[in-house]
Amino acid sequence: MATPISATELRQLALNYLAETNPELKSSAVSSLALAWQQGTISLDRHAKLRASVTIPGHPAKPALIAPLLVKRRAMNTVQGRAALIHALAHIEFNAINLALDAIWRFSDMPEQYYADWLKVANEETYHFNLLKDHLHALGFHYGDFDAHNSLWEMVDKTKGDVLARMALVPRTMEARGLDALPALRAKLAQAGDLLAAEILDITLRDEVGHVLIGNYWFNFLCAQQGLAPLTAFEQLCRQYVAPKLRGPFNLEARRAAGFTEAELSRLEAVAAPAIKSSVNK
Repeated sequence: MATPISATELRQLALNYLAETNPELKSSAVSSLALAWQQGTISLDRHAKLRASVTIPGHPAKPALIAPLLVKRRAMNTVQGRAALIHALAHIEFNAINLALDAIWRFSDMPEQYYADWLKVANEETYHFNLLKDHLHALGFHYGDFDAHNSLWEMVDKTKGDVLARMALVPRTMEARGLDALPALRAKLAQAGDLLAAEILDITLRDEVGHVLIGNYWFNFLCAQQGLAPLTAFEQLCRQYVAPKLRGPFNLEARRAAGFTEAELSRLEAVAAPAIKSSVNK
């Protein structure tokens, strides 16, 4: 568990709560932090150069973290199979809470709105996590009952030295994959008769469009600030940080709503097309 502090400054508190290992305490703390910010009872030091003196991110003892390919897939026609999927989604949301908190504390000298935006993301990811966690409990399981992977946080860690790379490769790459995947997952759960889970994914997709939009906004802001062409900069960062290759189909409607330009979407489909064709021909 993170060591409590008496600070009333947003970025220091974000770092402290990032280190929290208890999911319930972490989510409760984030909700309280968002409320305190709205009420104006905490301050913001945009220029502080903070250092983590504790292990981050804070994770509970379970779930066990294993390689993505080792995570078992289960059929949707069993309660356990649906629970495994809900658990995987809850774990993604838990990691998303952490990535939003990390974006707040780690990167200094950004405009105030940047920190407010990522606190909003952290609070909404907390809401999603709690919805999924509670539904998992209603199915007879708990967060931690299934193994999980950590690929989202791995990209967060890789981009810890560059806010431009973070905005390019986490919200508008890793999280944007959720925009493509969520409709199909929702359909599976609805077909299996889990309408409550389907409704939770409707909420999640709605909010994730906004989260990717925030990433797109700040990526383009930084590109303009540094005199970079966004599309060229993005492709260079993908190569530099070995970003995962994206495969369609893409949720173009959601991606447009999340701030992707037509040029970006055309390029995305062109780059992914060879991978799709290769997969079909196997």
